[in-house]
Amino acid sequence: MKFTMITGAVAIAAMTATSAFAQDEDRTGWPESFTVGTASQGGTYFAYGSGWANLVAEELGISGGGEVTGGPMQNMALVHTGDAQFGMTTMGPAAESLGGTNPIAPGLQMTNACAMFPMYQTPFSITALSSSGITSIADIPDGAKIGFGPAGSTSDTYFPRMMEELGVNFERRNGGWSDLGGQLQDGLLDVIAFAAGVPVPAVSQLEVQTDINIIEFTEDERAKILEAFPVSEFAIASDTYTTLENDARSVSMWNFAVANCDLPASFVKAAVNVVMSDNDRMVNIHKAARSTLPENWTKNTVLKWHPGAAEWFTENAGADIPADMIHGN
Repeated sequence: MKFTMITGAVAIAAMTATSAFAQDEDRTGWPESFTVGTASQGGTYFAYGSGWANLVAEELGISGGGEVTGGPMQNMALVHTGDAQFGMTTMGPAAESLGGTNPIAPGLQMTNACAMFPMYQTPFSITALSSSGITSIADIPDGAKIGFGPAGSTSDTYFPRMMEELGVNFERRNGGWSDLGGQLQDGLLDVIAFAAGVPVPAVSQLEVQTDINIIEFTEDERAKILEAFPVSEFAIASDTYTTLENDARSVSMWNFAVANCDLPASFVKAAVNVVMSDNDRMVNIHKAARSTLPENWTKNTVLKWHPGAAEWFTENAGADIPADMIHGN
C-alpha cells in the first residue's frame, strides 16, 4: 500500500556531522536520506517539522527534509508504510490510526508507526476579524463559514465535532492555514478554527496585516469539551500574540514525533539525541518546542515506543517504559 504526498518536499541539504554521539554510533542499515511528514504551510507542524528535519540532517550528515502533507492522519499512514521515515501526529489521530479508523485507510491498523519523542501541546482556538464583531463562540452566526484546516488534520478531525457539541451550526471549509488566512481577510470565511502549536504562523501573520479577535472558550464551554473529547485544559499565554491582553482559555492535545518501527534502533536513537539534547536549539526553530523536554515522555499513553527512542529516554530521562510498550517486545 502506497500513499502519495500531497505536495512537494522542502529540500534540505545535509551538512557535515558535528555530533560526537552520531559519529560514534554503528550506522549499519541507516537510510541514505529521510523525510519528515509535517502538514500544510503556514501551520506549526510545517515550521517545527522542517526545522528539526534540518537539524537532524545537519548533525547526522544525512540528506533529509520536511514534506508538506495533510497532517497527523496522513503522517501516520506514511510512516506506517515506510513512505516517510519520520512524521508528526497528535494522540487522538494516533489512537484512531492504531484502531483502524484512520479515514485514509479504514480498517488498516497502523501499528508500524512508533513513538519517537514528545513535541508540544496543540491548543484549540478560534480567530475572527475584529470587524466581524465576533468576540465569543456564542457570537458565531448561524451557518457561519468556518475554516478547519487541511482535511484529515487534527483540527479538521476534532474541531467540527467540538463546534457541534457547543451547538454551533456551520458550513465546513478546508485548506492550508495560510490559504484560509487569506480567505478570512477576503471575507470568504467568518472564522478559522485552529488546532496547532502556538504561536500559529498564520495567526501571527494575520495580526500583522489586520485587526483580529482570538476567541477563548468560556468555563462552561471548556467543561463540555473536556468531558466529550480526549483533551486537557490549556491556557494560551498572553505573550503568545500581540492581540492577547490576557491568557486565553483553551484545551489541548499532545503531539509526538513518530518513526517507522523498522528503522535501525541506532539511527532513531541518534535522531532523538539531536532533538532532545539541546532544547535551546529547538526553541529557536519554534517557541512551541519549549515543551520538547525529556520528562514529557510520559505524555505518550497510546503508541508503542521505537526501541531506539526507548533506549534514549531510559538512559537520559530515567524513563521507566513498560516492556510491552516497546515495539518488538
